[in-house]
This record gives sequence, structure tokens and C-alpha cells, in this order.
Amino acid sequence: MARKYKALLAADMDFTLLAPGQDVPEGNKEAIRALKAAGVAFTIATGRSSFLVGKFAENLGIEVPVMTSNGGSLFDAKARKQFASRDFDDAKIRSLLRLLMDKEADATLYSDEGIFFCPRSSRKYFVEGYNEGVEPSKQSPIIDIDRSFPEQERIPAFNKILLIKPCKEVADIFLSDPELVLISSGPGLYDVMRKGVSKGNALLELADYLGIPAGNTFAIGDSDNDLSMIESAKYGIAVGNATEEIKRAASYISADYDSLGFAKAVYEFVIPLVETF
Repeated sequence: MARKYKALLAADMDFTLLAPGQDVPEGNKEAIRALKAAGVAFTIATGRSSFLVGKFAENLGIEVPVMTSNGGSLFDAKARKQFASRDFDDAKIRSLLRLLMDKEADATLYSDEGIFFCPRSSRKYFVEGYNEGVEPSKQSPIIDIDRSFPEQERIPAFNKILLIKPCKEVADIFLSDPELVLISSGPGLYDVMRKGVSKGNALLELADYLGIPAGNTFAIGDSDNDLSMIESAKYGIAVGNATEEIKRAASYISADYDSLGFAKAVYEFVIPLVETF
């Protein structure tokens, strides 16, 4: 791809760019417009499913693939298609599904066919809230599954499992599996992906696709699942409410997310640096 941008900035969503369940504040929208004027490719990097970012990508005018499922997927929000996806092997996901069903775990699975809910999942309300006011063709597909699901002849490919407050037995099984990575994405929330999947790897993959040097990359976040991209980007940014580990890894610490810390970082750190590129 011919180089079109001077730099790339990837931003986490919840507690970085916006409050969960809310829209992006106008001050942050203005900062995103300023980034574009400065020649910066802006995208979101989230643990959310690809189907839970479309209305934000459209509203923000994002022109490049978005990073979803904690880097498990690069997603073309406009076409509603995966650009790239790091899926679990079929036999592996069937085995994990049987475990989740047997232990009655609170689990949700992300696929390019929709969002799948185990019988005990408590996350459906979040997806239903996203779908409110969204035209039917752009809503997130909601699919309930049961114990028979992993035994079907064909099941979709999945790139992430969201576990909510798993029991110690389930958590220990996932943590000890060398084929998996488990990372906290919020209080009581744990994202499970294939080993090697991270926001950091997705950031560098996207930069390469866009023809942007790794030295011209920025990332901003607040939580453990943002650490890989804070470390992989040339310039990592922590909002003021970020964990101490994120702050230690960052090149710049901004204000809290609800005090427009994203916009502050854009105006005081990102754009001044990009102007020197």
C-alpha cells in the first residue's frame, strides 16, 4: 500500500477514549479530527468484538482497519469484514467450549459471524445496549449456544473468549495452557486468545500494512491488555487513570480519561512530535 499517513495512533476504548456504554466525548472527537489534519492514521484498539465497534468507527470517520478482540482481529468496519484474524484451532476451541459448558462458566465468544453466549453468560445486556438505535443491518448478531454446540459438524472460527469472574479451577486451567494467553481487561474480566495474540503485535502489523515506520507509532491506554501496544509503539501514552504498570511503560502520562486525557495527549504530545517527522 502506498504510504498515505505520517504516523499511526491506536487508542483503547473503555476508560481511555470513552466511558463504557457512552459515546466518545466531543472534545476527543475534535482531537481525532486534528490528528487527521496532521496526517495521522487513527484507529481504535479494543478487547471488544468487531461487531461492537462499527458505529464508533463510522461516527469517528476511521479509515483504516480497527484492532479488535485484543489484537485477535484487524477489522474493516465499513465493509464489516475481517482484514485478518488469529483464530483458535477448531479442535482447541471445541475442547475449551466443552470445559466452559461443564463448569457452567460465564463466557462469551467472538467470531466473524457474531457474538456467541454460553448459557450462564451475563454479558448479553452490553451487546443489546450497543444494538439500540443501530439499523438492523449493522447490529451485532447475538447467538445463544448450549452443550450441543461444540459437537456440531461445523462451528465458526473464534478469536477470543471473554471470561467473567471465572472460578479458580477454570482460571488455573486457562492460565496453565501453553497454547493460550489470558489477560485482564477490567475488574473481573479476562480475555483469552491464542498465544502470540496481542494489541502490540496487531499495532505493528497494521503499521506495516499502512506503510508507516514503526518509529512513527503511538498507542494510548489504561489497562493490562494495553501494555503490549504501549511497549510496542515507539511512543506509549497512559491516561491518568491507567494502572501503575502502564504508567511506568509510557513515554507520556496524560489526564484521566474523563478529563479528556486522550485529547490532552493528542495536542500536547502526539501532534507536536508528528510535526517533526
